[in-house]
Amino acid sequence: MIVRVAARGEGVTAGGRFVPLAAPGDLVESDGSVLPGPHHQVPPCRHFPECGGCQLQHLDDESYAGFVRDRIASALAAQHVPLPDFAPVHLSPPNSRRRASLSAQRIGKRVLVGFKQERSNRIEDMRECHILRPELFALVDPLRRLLATMLPERRSATVKMTLADQGVDLLIEGVSADTLAAVEALTEFAQEHSLGRLSLDDGLGPQTRWEPVPVTITLGGAPVPLPHDAFLQATADGEVALVQAVQASADGAATIADLFAGLGTFALNLKGRVYAAEASRDAMLALKAARPTIFAEHRDLYRRSLGTAELDRFEAVVLDPPRAGAEAQVRELAGSSVPRIAYVSCNPASFARDARLLVACGYRLERVTPVGQFRWSTHVELAASFRK
Repeated sequence: MIVRVAARGEGVTAGGRFVPLAAPGDLVESDGSVLPGPHHQVPPCRHFPECGGCQLQHLDDESYAGFVRDRIASALAAQHVPLPDFAPVHLSPPNSRRRASLSAQRIGKRVLVGFKQERSNRIEDMRECHILRPELFALVDPLRRLLATMLPERRSATVKMTLADQGVDLLIEGVSADTLAAVEALTEFAQEHSLGRLSLDDGLGPQTRWEPVPVTITLGGAPVPLPHDAFLQATADGEVALVQAVQASADGAATIADLFAGLGTFALNLKGRVYAAEASRDAMLALKAARPTIFAEHRDLYRRSLGTAELDRFEAVVLDPPRAGAEAQVRELAGSSVPRIAYVSCNPASFARDARLLVACGYRLERVTPVGQFRWSTHVELAASFRK
């Protein structure tokens, strides 16, 4: 019988056998076939399991939530960190992803557009999608027709889509528009589909080709200028779940540092005096423009972490590092007197490593909120609360 789901999505038996596309409660026959159990659902999408966008569509919500929680608990256990209280797992609903990066390739007269197949460079030509927001998926077929006129034979492109306040922000990498006809086609496409912005990157950086009004994304009630290809939480409701967990951790703090602040997802939702550090110059300038009262510093925390003397000025620290975690910064935090830390992570393994450092220096991991923004994928996020 399948007793759990491994980090890469395979079902695992009590004896340690890994079985693809199996759910907890499934029975594995002697010939390797799987007899579906109570948590094995019929995948809703015709492209599953070939499409690399989803790995776990065969799990019902109960077992998928269990997978999200277990990923975090297993990572903490591996680092010998005592397990905290776990909030209920937050799962973003189907068709809620507001940003995505798709691949495109022209083969003869056909243009393939979609996610790459699992562990492959082959593109699964997307004809339906149960994770993207409808506004994003509605552009897939029109993009095939547009790219058929712009992509040379056997050439590939990357299509990045983000749903902004003004409509879809579309960035196409790997194509150029060197003729009047190509420029006109782009303008007509942007107008027809009410895009917020259309940009191309032919290898020299994004160049805006259509932007009737400046594109923004609203964070904490403030319209924030949206730089090209900026990081944004994958779903709006997942962002709310993370923000609420961070707010609960920092509640009552008069001075707060938001490290790896990005566009201000958390800084713009915090009360009190807020300092924000961010390595991306464009993101930092966007945050400053959105709310000048926040002290935003252009600072690469991997190269120049805040030291303990700087950290001791704050009553709470929020950090949301990239997948690699924040080991150097956490070592400084571990030696500080900051009473509260809110740690947001998209990688349970690097989070657990950093949590071990904090716990070893007197912090207590009180609560973890697991978040599954990337529905039906093995990608797990969380918000954790530490106290000293």
